Amino acid sequence: MKNNFMISFKSCLKFPIFILILHSCFLNAYPQSPDRPSFKIIPLGVLGGSDESNLSSYMVAPVNSEDYICLDAGTLRSGIQKAIAAGILQGTAPAILRNNVKAYLISHPHLDHVAGLIINSPDDSAKNIYALPFCIDVLKSNYFTWRSWANFGNEGEKPTLNKYRYINLDTAKETILGNTQMTVRPFLLSHSSPYKSTAFLIKLNNSYLLYLGDTGADEMEKASNLSLLWQTVSPLIKSRKLKAIFIETSFPDEQPVRQLFGHLTPALLMKEMASLSQFTGIEALKNFPLIITHIKPTTADIEEKIKSELATKNTLQLNLIFPKQAIELRF
Repeated sequence: MKNNFMISFKSCLKFPIFILILHSCFLNAYPQSPDRPSFKIIPLGVLGGSDESNLSSYMVAPVNSEDYICLDAGTLRSGIQKAIAAGILQGTAPAILRNNVKAYLISHPHLDHVAGLIINSPDDSAKNIYALPFCIDVLKSNYFTWRSWANFGNEGEKPTLNKYRYINLDTAKETILGNTQMTVRPFLLSHSSPYKSTAFLIKLNNSYLLYLGDTGADEMEKASNLSLLWQTVSPLIKSRKLKAIFIETSFPDEQPVRQLFGHLTPALLMKEMASLSQFTGIEALKNFPLIITHIKPTTADIEEKIKSELATKNTLQLNLIFPKQAIELRF
């Protein structure tokens, strides 16, 4: 009987449909690890000012794809060239900009987040710009106009060149990012009230990244934007579906309150992380990747001071990551 079973089993292996069923059984028995990277991130620029060749911009794609979105676009060509030199992108900077960057997500319209987009627009290809309406209003009224540059958008001052298509995001829903495998849901942030910024929750299958543009702390902004955001994403952290959070820390703790201009310091950031822990529990945040963005290099030692202050206040034992231009991250 045993021998007859073995003969029948070996016979079944000849049929492709049996192989597919067997493969499916193994996949169900051994599901993909939640720690396996889903996203690859290429920082094109990481700073919050002064160095125009290194301003806020992050290319993001699935690990198995070369179809990227850009989270903000302060620096583009210079960052791409450095990534090519580092061997993490192949080709020329103009070709990668045209062919691999599929869309832009702009958190707010300050120059250190849009300068690369504007300057490189003549050499770019047609694609979508995704943002909340307040941001798109500034892009089409102040930047992409014939008075200040040229109107490469599909709205605004005539004639429109229609290279970029503005997509108004809605905080109440998820939007498909065209020509990619990803979707986005935006969240409103306060950036020196009444001015605004945006957080983007990027989704790929069952994995997520959270990117925050410039933001002030709730206590400073007299707002609840961050608290509402933490409450929304906390289940994703507890289930290990949220791979990482990008969040700014622009100034050291010595920065006068009146000169924060809607930004975070190490002390304010860690207060916000304590707020997040009330929704997730402390254990869920241990070793959770927190990517520190938008440091403003006003003096030579400012970055080291911010790093030291963050380390001292990191009682939650978060995995603090300081991205470097053209050094790939995977989560």
